[in-house]
Amino acid sequence: MTRVLEVEVPGRGLHEVTDRVQAEVHASGVNDGVCTVFIQHTSASLTVQENADPSARRDLEAWLERSVREDDAAWTHVAEGPDDMPAHVRSMLTDVSLSIPIGGGRLMLGTWQGIYLCEHRRSPHRRRIAVSIISE
Repeated sequence: MTRVLEVEVPGRGLHEVTDRVQAEVHASGVNDGVCTVFIQHTSASLTVQENADPSARRDLEAWLERSVREDDAAWTHVAEGPDDMPAHVRSMLTDVSLSIPIGGGRLMLGTWQGIYLCEHRRSPHRRRIAVSIISE
């Protein structure tokens, strides 16, 4: 089973989508298997990170900002704005797809793990995430 989730994000940052993906697992009726999530964009990405302490998310966002700066004069791909090329690089540093085991009808994430859509552009976007669930 494969479905596409549409996720509206207000702009740059890590936005948790764990509950949306888990709802797809539940709806599939799969008890044991694997869930693959894939973002259909080049300026956004996915990651699994801590979802208990918001300071971890803020630190990760700040690290990405410091590591891949918009004001780098070396960027040549600037037609879509100064945040576009840095967004592509940030996407390369994270993941565009994740594979997560399913056990007992649930994503087998650790206690403090959540699935995040990483929006690397400043403006609001509607992002598409393909969720594919395969039964064992």
